Amino acid sequence: MEIKQLITFKYAAESLNFTQTAKILNFAQSSVTAQIKTLEEEIGKPLFERLGKRLILTEAGQQFKRYAEKMIKLSEEAIIVANGERVSSGTLTIGAQESQCTYRLLPILKQFKALYPNMKIVFKPAHSDEIARKQLMEGALDIAFITDFSKPDGALRKERLIKEELKVVASGDYPSDVFSPEEMKNETLLLTEAGCSYRYIFEDEFISVGVHPSDKIEFGSAETIKQCVITGLGIAMLPGMVVDREIKEGRLKELVRKESGPHLYTHIAWHKDKWMTPPLEAFIELTRKTFGSIYNKGRLYNEIV
Repeated sequence: MEIKQLITFKYAAESLNFTQTAKILNFAQSSVTAQIKTLEEEIGKPLFERLGKRLILTEAGQQFKRYAEKMIKLSEEAIIVANGERVSSGTLTIGAQESQCTYRLLPILKQFKALYPNMKIVFKPAHSDEIARKQLMEGALDIAFITDFSKPDGALRKERLIKEELKVVASGDYPSDVFSPEEMKNETLLLTEAGCSYRYIFEDEFISVGVHPSDKIEFGSAETIKQCVITGLGIAMLPGMVVDREIKEGRLKELVRKESGPHLYTHIAWHKDKWMTPPLEAFIELTRKTFGSIYNKGRLYNEIV
């Protein structure tokens, strides 16, 4: 089992297309097919199912993918260790919700690329905090931005960055200025995916007063939810960073809540056993400084759990 084969398998498992994998890796398609076949023979089980022209990962393939990613990452780390800090290439895989990427992480990425121009950065969407935790535990992510309550997190190390301000919003011409779950039981709730912390808070504000709305639409994107609210499709709870501009412009209306509910914080998190490469340490330090100077006006909240 060679690293080259594992890398080929990883790209094939992500694209589910041998032709596309061959183009990405600059191989002949026959080489991709041969490498996958060799892996399957060594493992003793098929990694892919061929259903006509469709390629599907088998259960064995799904399980093997997690270990292949770990072995590839370990190989990269071994090269960095052998060469010391002179090596500034490799891959940094980051998990974050779309809103974090859009509104917060651009200055960090710009500074990081200036320090490590040869590092490849891969962003993986983490639509919920549960997904981010799972991927950190499996080694699919080097680091993640998690918005959640401050609480111990087992094998993860977390640093609290900023307190999030959650806002219930409706279209700019919505007839009420106050959020009342009892009076809004027939409204359409526009929700993020299950496992998202502020979805839990939003639904709980209805459930806590005995209201159980049945009209719900679930999205994987906070930006999509925002646009749907602007058109009057329903109401939503979103972080202030996502909706503040539209509220100021009058395209959205913030509905006043009687109680603020539990506090949420955005954390940066990584596995406690993660080997800290110089680029990874640099990214964490840039995050600390950026959030401390820009978002908290010099006040950085750290919490190691």
